[in-house]
Amino acid sequence: MGVSKQQAVENRKAIIAASEKLFREHGIDGVGLSALMKAAGFTQGGFYNHFESKEALAAEVVANAMHKANRDLKDAVDAPMEPGGNRLRRQVDFYLSGTHCSDIEHGCAVAGLTADVRRLGQEAQSHFASGLETMIETLTGLVAQQRAESGDQVEARREAIAFFCEMVGALILSRAVAGANPQLAEEMLNATRQGVLRNFALDAGEGER
Repeated sequence: MGVSKQQAVENRKAIIAASEKLFREHGIDGVGLSALMKAAGFTQGGFYNHFESKEALAAEVVANAMHKANRDLKDAVDAPMEPGGNRLRRQVDFYLSGTHCSDIEHGCAVAGLTADVRRLGQEAQSHFASGLETMIETLTGLVAQQRAESGDQVEARREAIAFFCEMVGALILSRAVAGANPQLAEEMLNATRQGVLRNFALDAGEGER
């Protein structure tokens, strides 16, 4: 008996979701078709019913991951604030927390996929670049709110790019050493967090560990 169109769509989504999880954990080159289809609950033979190639799958994984990341970022930025709270500080505290660092499966798509994107095809790279541009636009708005007195959008964008690059780099490095030297991993997160917040004239405090 054949598979309905709706079931085929659901199966495709399941393969993309399982692939994203494995790609984040092991890298795209580190996962074979057999392993990713098994993780999705299907046999390897069914892969080409859904995708022309592993590269085509990777492009969809990147597009899906960046879309979710932008949706989650916007939701996080727009979430109600407690009295006296600060949206930019809340985002920095979350991003550079130990909780986020250890959540490779669901954490920042940029940090999780950056190492692989440059080795993928043009389609995946375009999805990544487009998603990153949208993130920068959202963060630029966040910086502009913090720097309300200046009203300089060009400078707000520059600052948004700089502090996001700094945070992504810290997250990647912290994850890289967390297993061998957890103290260093924590130090890198905390030092970066304090530096970013002080740049925006925000009290670094203790924050989440």
